[in-house]
Amino acid sequence: MRASPRMPLMDDAAVRRALARMAREIVERNGGIDGLVLMGIRRRGDVLAALLRDEIQRAEGRPPPTGALDITLYRDDLAEVGPRPVIGETQLPPDGIDGHTVVIVDDVLYTGRTVRAALNELMDWGRPARVLLCVLAERDGRELPIQADIVGRRVDVPGDERVEVLVPAEDDRLGVDLVDPGEAR
Repeated sequence: MRASPRMPLMDDAAVRRALARMAREIVERNGGIDGLVLMGIRRRGDVLAALLRDEIQRAEGRPPPTGALDITLYRDDLAEVGPRPVIGETQLPPDGIDGHTVVIVDDVLYTGRTVRAALNELMDWGRPARVLLCVLAERDGRELPIQADIVGRRVDVPGDERVEVLVPAEDDRLGVDLVDPGEAR
């Protein structure tokens, strides 16, 4: 057992290097930025999508349209969330998503249930030509047949520990930590 309940896996600089590489891969897979849309899953994925957008703008001279998905009503554990879940807003780019390559951006890919919910939410808003999944951290433990197309870092994690992505808007720093199961978020 570790002495500390948190172990840093990626610091600010490592996350930024991963995001720069991921941004290049997104552009390469799409053959440029025409027809590209980034959609971040709310709370941390949308922050990462904005950081990816900024990286793409630095490299390509213009940013791709960016939006955010709120998956609250699409969760399969909504009853466990409580009687009054906080519902955020899904924000689409001005031109929508029809016919575009949509990159869903999330912080951690674990069971696949969040991504399933995001796909359901996305399809209620239109019909993309193609959907890619981009995650900063990926770990074992899939419950659904979902895999990421673009990954910042793959992490081997004991089943009872969590991988947490930290973003300045929510956590006052940028990083990825391995968290002991006893520590509350």
